[in-house]
Amino acid sequence: MIEFNAPILLLLLLLPLPFAVYFLVPAHRERVSALRLPFFRRLAAAVGKEPKPGSVVFSRSVVQVVAAGLVWTFAVCALAGPEKVGDPVVLEKAARDVMLAIDISGSMDQRDFVATNGEKTQRLAAVQRVVGNFVAERDGDRIALIVFGAKAFVQAPFTEDLESVRALLDQTEVGMAGPHTVLGDSIGLAIKTFQGSEIADKLLIVLSDGADTGSRMTPINAAAIAAKDGIDIITIGVGDPAGSGEQKLDEASLKDIAEQANGSYYFAGDEAALSDIYTRIDAQEPRAVETSTYRPRESLGYVLLALAASTGFFALLLLHVLKERRRLA
Repeated sequence: MIEFNAPILLLLLLLPLPFAVYFLVPAHRERVSALRLPFFRRLAAAVGKEPKPGSVVFSRSVVQVVAAGLVWTFAVCALAGPEKVGDPVVLEKAARDVMLAIDISGSMDQRDFVATNGEKTQRLAAVQRVVGNFVAERDGDRIALIVFGAKAFVQAPFTEDLESVRALLDQTEVGMAGPHTVLGDSIGLAIKTFQGSEIADKLLIVLSDGADTGSRMTPINAAAIAAKDGIDIITIGVGDPAGSGEQKLDEASLKDIAEQANGSYYFAGDEAALSDIYTRIDAQEPRAVETSTYRPRESLGYVLLALAASTGFFALLLLHVLKERRRLA
């Protein structure tokens, strides 16, 4: 489809302008010096010529008229800004940032987590399967991944490349970040990472199987700061609430974190329960996408200007050829 940037009224006004000038504006005349002869008529008769008026307006050939009309039409159409408009293109932009904070401390190596097939499996392995499926279904969101043990690290910054996030999650191993659990520091790192995001809707999902040990910032304080920054936190516990020491799941802290940051707390005793939790989160926090549409445009003005120049060139060439023919005839 072809569209013009300039109003169509511009074309209607400019196209007939040469005709208006031709009929309304008088022809250009010039005064030149002349010699007056009293016997001019007899002199003209002697040489066999017919006297003509002193002022002559030269007529234009058909080639000149047609070429001038085409050049003017092409120039006016180019001035109107013609564009070729393509089919609509729909762009989808993530409207929510989702960060996953996964505990990979030493306790995640315990093989007490019941898989969907009934066999006991490593806690982290079950988490990787469930969270990996959750990530794959979040098309439209930007996902980031934090892993934490004795230290917290950004494993994957915010990205819409979900396959890369899932691959990085699968490559994570127990103990990579140390044996302990710095839950508060992981939330603090998440807050810092969110600060580089311009998206207002922010969600942090924290999964841990133990109590906080040695964070520079307490989990509750970190959750309060996150809430002020508009970050909602959902916490998931996968450990043993009846354990002891660092192996004991601190459900009270996880509940307080979620309550402080406008979120929810869930406990998963096996892989099926964990999968059900992420399914509920997916329904509770549906994917948010901002959609925009545009039509690609390609300017055609240069084509019309090239046609105008070519028409003028070939008209001059044709007039020169016709003049030489008449001269040689």
